[in-house]
Amino acid sequence: MRVVFAGTPQAAVPSLKALIDSDHDVIAVLTRPDAPSGRGRTLSASPISDLANEHGIEILKPVKPRDDDFMARLSELAPDCCPVVAYGSLIPRSVLDIPKIGWVNLHFSLLPAWRGAAPVQHSIRAGDELTGASTFLLEEGMDTGPVFGTITEVIRPTDTSGDLLERLSISGAQLLVHTLDGIESGELIAVPQMQEGISLAPKILVDDARVDWAHPALAIDRLIRSCTPAPGAWTLFRDERLKLAPVGLRPEVTDLAPGQLQVTKQEILVGTGSHAIVLGDVQPIGKKLMGWKDWANGSRPTDGDVLG
Repeated sequence: MRVVFAGTPQAAVPSLKALIDSDHDVIAVLTRPDAPSGRGRTLSASPISDLANEHGIEILKPVKPRDDDFMARLSELAPDCCPVVAYGSLIPRSVLDIPKIGWVNLHFSLLPAWRGAAPVQHSIRAGDELTGASTFLLEEGMDTGPVFGTITEVIRPTDTSGDLLERLSISGAQLLVHTLDGIESGELIAVPQMQEGISLAPKILVDDARVDWAHPALAIDRLIRSCTPAPGAWTLFRDERLKLAPVGLRPEVTDLAPGQLQVTKQEILVGTGSHAIVLGDVQPIGKKLMGWKDWANGSRPTDGDVLG
C-alpha cells in the first residue's frame, strides 16, 4: 500500500522504520512542526522528521492538520492508508476521509482501557500488571474506533513509563505492519470496542506529578515510575522543587511521619502514609540528575527535615 505515516516522538520511530523496511511504500510523513527544546530552547525537528530526512522521504509539517495547503497536498499524494503513532494532534473528519482505507492508529494500551494521550503513564500509576498495544481505525472520537489487533505486555515491578513505552514501541511496530498487511490482503476486519472497561488517560501535567507523602508508599512508587522520564515526579525541599527518580521500598520502617527524612551514611529514608521509601537519584532545580549521596553532601539534609 501507498502510505503517509503520521507521528512525532521517539516512540513512533520503530514503527516508521518497520514500515520503511516492509513491502508498503512510505510516500511521505506527517509530523508536528519543529519545537523548542533543551536549555537554549532552540528549535528542533521531531525524531520522525530526522528519520524521514535520512531516507529522503517528503515531510509535511502543518501547524494544524486542517490547513488548506496540507489537505491539498495529502489529496495529491492519494495514499491508500495513513498509519498513525503518537502524532500529537487531532485529525478532523475532512482529513480522515482523504485516504482510501482511512487512518490506522497504533495506541499503547489494550483498548478500551486508557483512551487518551498518556496510556502508559496511567497504566503504571494504576498498578496494572498487564498492558499492551492496539491498532484501530481512527475516527473523530478519542480512541473509540474499531480495533484490528492487539499485543500484550507485562508491566514489570520496576518499570518506568520510559522502559515500558520503549518495549511497546518495538512490539507495536510489528503489530502495525501486520495490521496493514492484513488490511491489504482483506483478511483483517476491525471489530467494535467493548463498552465495558473504558478508562481515560489524559495528559500528565506537572501538577499531577507532585508527590503527596501522605499517600501509601506503593502509590508513591507507582506515581514516580509513571512520571519517569516525563514530566518528572517532584516534591519540595526547603521550599525548592526537587525532582525524584524511582525509589526503593522499606516495609519494615513505619515510624516516620509523611515526608519526614531519616538520614544515614547508607541511605535516606522518607516517611509516607504507610511505610518508608528509600530515596533514589534526585534533581535539584537548575542542576542535573545526581545520586542521593551527592545531593546530601551539598544540601545537608538532616533527621527532622520534611519533604513536601
